[in-house]
Amino acid sequence: MRALPNLPNSEAFQAWRSDASRWLPVALDIARGHGLPQADPHPFLTGTNLVLGLDALVLKIFPPLLRAQFVSERASLAQLCGRVSIPIPEIVHEGERDGWPYLVMTRLRGMLGAEVWPALPEHQKEHVLGQIGATIAEVQRVPIGELSRIEPGWEQFMRKQIEGGGARHRRLGLPQKYWDGLDEMMGDAATLIPMNSAPVILTGEYIPENFLLSREGEDWRLSGLIDFGDVLTGWGEYDLLGPSAFMTAGMPRRVRSLFGGFGYSPEDVTPAMRRRLMALLLLHRFSDPIRHICIEGWQDKAGDLAELAELLWPV
Repeated sequence: MRALPNLPNSEAFQAWRSDASRWLPVALDIARGHGLPQADPHPFLTGTNLVLGLDALVLKIFPPLLRAQFVSERASLAQLCGRVSIPIPEIVHEGERDGWPYLVMTRLRGMLGAEVWPALPEHQKEHVLGQIGATIAEVQRVPIGELSRIEPGWEQFMRKQIEGGGARHRRLGLPQKYWDGLDEMMGDAATLIPMNSAPVILTGEYIPENFLLSREGEDWRLSGLIDFGDVLTGWGEYDLLGPSAFMTAGMPRRVRSLFGGFGYSPEDVTPAMRRRLMALLLLHRFSDPIRHICIEGWQDKAGDLAELAELLWPV
């Protein structure tokens, strides 16, 4: 019986994970131990952890260095179960193998958003963004429950992001013309962003890689959410950033659909709100404007961060 290895860091894990033949036998042995179907296993090679499709189920195995993601996913799925209208995976089994925790979950129906989104007609993109905004709001109405124990807490998380924000974005290649505004925004962030408001559930990642779409006649609809490994709790607008960077492309109708689903009107999009959203975008856990903002030529169109905020969230 093969054992899962003891890997020193995330780079070593990703290199090992990239060859499914290294981990598939262990995953199938775990499945066998739970009496799960194994006739047509399907390794998912994108994402972060080891994920194997087993007919109507999914086995997700977390390396020890990502145990926090296991804790977050398990707690999030338990807290949201039966409390949201959008389908989410349900936990069937959980366990641990060689120090690697795992979950067996139901497999949702639909096509991965990343596969469908680029080819959707514009009116369908607006429609889906409205559903995403409404889903964010629905998830945030669920009490946080045991997720209140997820570390770090919002204020601790934000202050750490603020502390390293300037250096992070210089390292990632943010053009020098934005640096003065970046330093000013990092200095103001603690007052721009509510630090002690009543926290809500945040996935941080409402992006095409983490939702499913299904077709109903000529229309596409949001049919499932997956991947809750990076959940935290805090200020609700944080979850508008993923769709804003990856999906709205600065198009007014798309932005209006996303915000309208969330519960914001065009009148809510004030200069103060845009500055707050810009600060949040720069402080997001995975913030990387150069690689993530999907507005073509935005670096030529925005002379400073205020102009970039106007591009991202037009009135």
